[in-house]
Amino acid sequence: MGKRVYLIVSVALLALGAGLFAGWRAQTPDSLSPEQAKSAAEMLYVTTLPDLKGNNQPIAQWRGKVLIVNFWATWCPPCREEIPQFIKVQEKYRTRGLVFVGVAVDKKDAVLAYADEIGINYPVLIGDLEAIELTRKAGNRAGALPFTLIIDRKGKIIATELGGLTQAKLEPIIGPLLE
Repeated sequence: MGKRVYLIVSVALLALGAGLFAGWRAQTPDSLSPEQAKSAAEMLYVTTLPDLKGNNQPIAQWRGKVLIVNFWATWCPPCREEIPQFIKVQEKYRTRGLVFVGVAVDKKDAVLAYADEIGINYPVLIGDLEAIELTRKAGNRAGALPFTLIIDRKGKIIATELGGLTQAKLEPIIGPLLE
């Protein structure tokens, strides 16, 4: 129990600090070397995390789709603001090969209650400190939330976003990937 409390407090402080000092900022794949981007994508595809029912889900099952992986938590205000927009985008583009995957760095019960409350319509997995480390390797130096990866059908990281992401900003990025 002590480790969980430490994890939640640590992640909350990192998110707050990143929000205060870095603000919401977009990152491009250019902020990573090609080797770093490839390594981060490969690490993502070999990752397996439990879903809300406790079943392990390999992220590789969504290879070949336009994949948006969003690292978030229920206690994170920008996360709570962007998720309803993600629900709309997932619904709009599901049949064109878009898959959102939410990786919650939070308590399972809190995530389950929030997912039910707002009707998340995409897979939600439960992450831990390893999930935060994965975001760091993908360019999230602060380890802050929310952090989103946009990956094309070939498994290449096209863009990353630290901070809240809007439907208006997301659609121009994914549009060409879905054609």
